[in-house]
Amino acid sequence: MCNYALVGGGPSASHWIVLLLVVGTAFSVLGLSAKATSAFGLDGMRFRHSWGILKHGGLSREQPPSRPEQIWDNPLLRPAFDNTTRTNIVTSTGRVAYLHCRVNHLGNRVVTWLRKRDAHVLTVGLFSYTTDQRFTALHSEGSPDWVLKITSPQPRDSGTYECQVSTEPKISKSFILNVVESLAMIEGSSDIHMSAGNTLNLTCSTTVPADLPSYFYWYHNGEVVQYSGKKDVAVHTRDGRSRLVVVDVGPQHSGNYTCAPENAVPATVTVYVLRAGEHPAAMQRGESSTAVPRTSFLLLLAICSAFIVLAR
Repeated sequence: MCNYALVGGGPSASHWIVLLLVVGTAFSVLGLSAKATSAFGLDGMRFRHSWGILKHGGLSREQPPSRPEQIWDNPLLRPAFDNTTRTNIVTSTGRVAYLHCRVNHLGNRVVTWLRKRDAHVLTVGLFSYTTDQRFTALHSEGSPDWVLKITSPQPRDSGTYECQVSTEPKISKSFILNVVESLAMIEGSSDIHMSAGNTLNLTCSTTVPADLPSYFYWYHNGEVVQYSGKKDVAVHTRDGRSRLVVVDVGPQHSGNYTCAPENAVPATVTVYVLRAGEHPAAMQRGESSTAVPRTSFLLLLAICSAFIVLAR
C-alpha cells in the first residue's frame, strides 16, 4: 500500500512534511491566542459573547452597559437643602427682607427663586427675571447661601417664595414672608401732666417684636432732640426699645414728643409742665372761666337785638 501511495500519484513525502508544518504552525498560533486571551482577561464567557456577536453579523442583541455614574449622581454628593435657615420671616414695611436658601453640594446646578402665588420667576442664578428691581439675588463664590433680597417690602409682598434647584427631578424649599406695618408705642398716657423740676421718662417700642428696630429718633415740637453732650437730656436705646430722659423739666419742655423708630409709624404724646403750685384742674378752670364771659356777652347781644326789633 505504501508503494502504491508513493508510486501511484498519491501524496508524496514532501507533501506530508508540508502538511505537518502547517498543522504545527496552526497549533502554535492557537497557543499564542490562548495566552493573549489570558493576558487581556478575556475569559470563556466573553469569548462566547464575542462569538455570538460574530454569528449575528457583528451586531449585539444585548443592551450595552450603562454609562459610568457621574460624581454628582452620588447620593452623598447630590444637592441638599440646609434646614438650619429660617423659613418664616417677619419684617416691617419698608425694611429690607432677606430670604436665605442654603444648598450643599450644588455642583453645576442652578438656583432659582420664584413667587408661589403667580409662579413668577424672580431670579435664576444671579440674573433677574422681573422688571421689579426690588428683587435681587445675592451669592458669594464658594458659599452655599443663595439669598433673595427684597428692598422696601410692602404688605402685598407677603406670601410664599420658593427656592428651586435644577436637579432631575427638581427639588424646592418654601419660605413664608410676612410684611406687616410696624407701629411705635410710647408707654403711658398720651397726655402727661408733671410739675416743674421733675424728670421726664418716655419709653418707646414697636408692635413687631420679631423685627426690632436698630435706631430711634426723638422729636420735640417737630425738631430732633439733641442730647449729645447735654447733661439734662439723654437717650438710651437697647433691645428694640428707646428711653428719653429729661431731668429738671421746665415750661420750655412742654409740647409734643414724637418717637420715630426705624421703619415704623411714629407715636406722639403731649407733655404739660406745670408751674410751681399749679394743678391741671386749675388750668381747666382757667380755660372755662375765659369761656363763660364770652358766652354771656353773646347772650346779652342777642337779647338787645330782640328788643330793638320789637321797638320798631
